[in-house]
Amino acid sequence: MFNKKNLKWLSVLAAIIMAFVQLGGALVTKTGSADGCGSDWPLCHGAFLPQNLPIQTIIELSHRAVSGLSLILVLWLVIVAWKHIGYIKEVKPLCMISIGFLLLQALVGAAAVMWQQNDYVLALHFGISLISFSSVFVLALIIFEVDRKYEADELFIRKPLRIYTWIMAVIVYLTIYTGALVRHKEASLAYGQWPLPFNDLIPHNVQDWVNFTHRGMALIAFIWILITFIHAINNYKENRTIRFGYTAAFILIILQVITGALSIITEVNLLIALLHALFITILFGLIAYFIVLMLRTIRSGG
Repeated sequence: MFNKKNLKWLSVLAAIIMAFVQLGGALVTKTGSADGCGSDWPLCHGAFLPQNLPIQTIIELSHRAVSGLSLILVLWLVIVAWKHIGYIKEVKPLCMISIGFLLLQALVGAAAVMWQQNDYVLALHFGISLISFSSVFVLALIIFEVDRKYEADELFIRKPLRIYTWIMAVIVYLTIYTGALVRHKEASLAYGQWPLPFNDLIPHNVQDWVNFTHRGMALIAFIWILITFIHAINNYKENRTIRFGYTAAFILIILQVITGALSIITEVNLLIALLHALFITILFGLIAYFIVLMLRTIRSGG
C-alpha cells in the first residue's frame, strides 16, 4: 500500500483530483450551490444523504465528496513520498504544504457553510485550495523526474528572471483572488461589455468595481507574463526547462484571457467558466514549479 511503486500513479491521481476540487469549487459558486446543504456541515440538511436532492444539493454534495477523496489521496501520497523520496530537499516541505493548505481549505469551506462568511473571506477559499494543488502538482513533477529529463536539476536562474517570476507569482495570485471575488459578488456580468464599456467607463457600484479591478489585474498579469516570457526566451535559449516552461505560461495566460472574454460575451457559459478556472489552476501550478527551481538556485549560492 505504501510501496514506492505506487508513487507515480498516486501523484497523477492526486493532482487530477485536486484539479477537480478547484473546478468543483468554481462550479458550486457559478451555479449558486453554496447553500445546497443549508447551514449543515459535514451533514447535508441534517442527514448524511437527504431524500430531497435538487441540483444545487447534488452539486454541493459532489464537491464535498471530491474534497474528502482528495484528502485521502493526498495524505496517501504524502506518506509514500515522505517515506521513499523524503531525502529530496523539496519533498517534505511540499508534503507539509499540500496537507496543511488542504486542511485549511476544508476548514474555510466548513466555516463558510456554517457561519456564512463574507464574500471577501470566501474569495480566499479558491486561492488556499490552489496552493495545495500546486504543491501536489510540483511533487508529481519531481516524482516523474522531470528535473532530470529537462536538466532542471542543474539549472541556474539568474537574479533578473527570479525577480520577474516572483512579481509574476504575486500578480497572478492577486488576479486569482479578484476573480474569485467576482464569482462570490455575482459580478461576472457587471461593468458591461468586454474589454470595456466605452460608452460608460466609470464603475457605478461594488459589483462594477470588483469586475473592473479583476479586468485590470488580468491585463497586468498578461503584460507581465509577456515581458517575463520575452526575457526568458531571449536569455535562456539553450535551456529547455525555461523555454518550454515560460512558453507554456504565456500560452496559458492567453487562454485565460480568451476564456475570460468569452465568459462575458456568452453571459457566463458554464463550460467556458470552468475552463477559465482550469487554465489559471494549471498556470499557478507551473509558477509554483518555477519558484522551486529558483529556491534551488538561491540555496546553491546564486
